[in-house]
Amino acid sequence: MAKPTQVKEPEIKDKEQKSGGGNSILINIITTTIVCIIFIGVNYFLQSNLLTTQLQSVTTEQNETEEELDKPEKGIVLDLGDFTMNLSDIDPRRYLKANVAVEITNPEPEAAAEEPKKSGGHGGHGEAAPDPKAAIVAEMEQYKPAIRDAVITVLTSKTSDELSTTAGKELAKQQIAEAVNGIFDGEREVIRVSFGQFIMQ
Repeated sequence: MAKPTQVKEPEIKDKEQKSGGGNSILINIITTTIVCIIFIGVNYFLQSNLLTTQLQSVTTEQNETEEELDKPEKGIVLDLGDFTMNLSDIDPRRYLKANVAVEITNPEPEAAAEEPKKSGGHGGHGEAAPDPKAAIVAEMEQYKPAIRDAVITVLTSKTSDELSTTAGKELAKQQIAEAVNGIFDGEREVIRVSFGQFIMQ
């Protein structure tokens, strides 16, 4: 009777070892799965926070640049006066009466601030600082005859049909701006050309 009991004991030990080994594998799998889930969750949280902060900074930069682009550049308007001229129509002869103004770039704020300092000196009590815009307008007066000539050259090369359309007027403005920029030779730049009065007969 002792022999059967000795045979059964090793079988029971083998079964216990096998079930214990299965439990440890199961515990390892569960632990690994939990660690992976925690790692993925932390990674997702960090990435989403990082992406939202980067997106916010990009959108604020975009908004700032759009606001800067939306603001039209303001310059100094130089009124060139009225023009009465023949157009290039031959039959019937047509003429144009127009008032033209060009808007030119303003000097840099630093340059405008330095000009009053140079002329200020000591003891400038009671003297108003010179207006930089007035100085530029006075400077542009010397260019006025050449600018008027450029305007006349561009407009007299057009026909009434060309100038009767919006696209034709815009093309004429662009050509006037290019001609005037050639006169300034980089010192100033034309921002826009405006027609105050534009009558063709």
